[in-house]
Amino acid sequence: MADNKILFVSQEIYPYLPANDVSTLGKTLPQQLQGKKYEVRTFMPKYGTVNERRNQLHEVIRLSGLNIEIDNNDHPLILKVASMQPVRIQVYFIDNDDYFLKADTDIDAFGSNRADNDERAIYFARGTAETVKKLRWEPDIIQFSGWISALTPLYMKKKSADEGLWPNAKMIYCIEPNHPDMAPIDKRLIKKLADDGIIPVNMPTEESFDVNTLHKLAIDCAAGIVFLTDTPDPVLLEYVKSKNLPYLLKEDALKGAEAFIPFYDSLS
Repeated sequence: MADNKILFVSQEIYPYLPANDVSTLGKTLPQQLQGKKYEVRTFMPKYGTVNERRNQLHEVIRLSGLNIEIDNNDHPLILKVASMQPVRIQVYFIDNDDYFLKADTDIDAFGSNRADNDERAIYFARGTAETVKKLRWEPDIIQFSGWISALTPLYMKKKSADEGLWPNAKMIYCIEPNHPDMAPIDKRLIKKLADDGIIPVNMPTEESFDVNTLHKLAIDCAAGIVFLTDTPDPVLLEYVKSKNLPYLLKEDALKGAEAFIPFYDSLS
């Protein structure tokens, strides 16, 4: 039996999205860890560019059907699953046509230019947290990657506090490259979080709202940080250092399990 359970909450994984350093790591790292002293599960959004037939996705009826209310609007949760080969790791896809259906105006696979990115991140966070709860699976480490996952630590910490779930899980946040034309973050994000009973430790000001707002909210929940950008954003690097958080740089992170296993061990 595996000594530790690791939940990966990822913005991109190859082969579901095109290959690059980050998406390839999203595949290879879980595969390197699975079956050693780790048991692995993975979540990502079911973007409209993910080919369901080629990747053999199918809906999990028993985990679907929840309505997620955001800003007084209901959005049904659809949960799909695939098996990532050759190690057969379960990949769970959070799906909803309101937020993840491909749009002609999308500038990248994630739709980084959309005005409702705050709600898309909230939906993904709540859908992931609720599904992990339904699975009755208690991860020891939860690793989040990319801005679409940045609010998930807040929601999982709230569930931990309110319902006693995964109380000892160590959270790691991986900062991925942002698209240079990413849309501004809606300043009503804080109200939308408050509607869900979430009050960030460090409340952003309206003047500070940009994609780094999301990254900082995740950093505030993390026990460790991974920079997957070629050059770390100096503002975020200084923020991480001010919190005395351990961190990995991209050149080390791309070594995969060789770098991550001692990093995980250092957190415990």
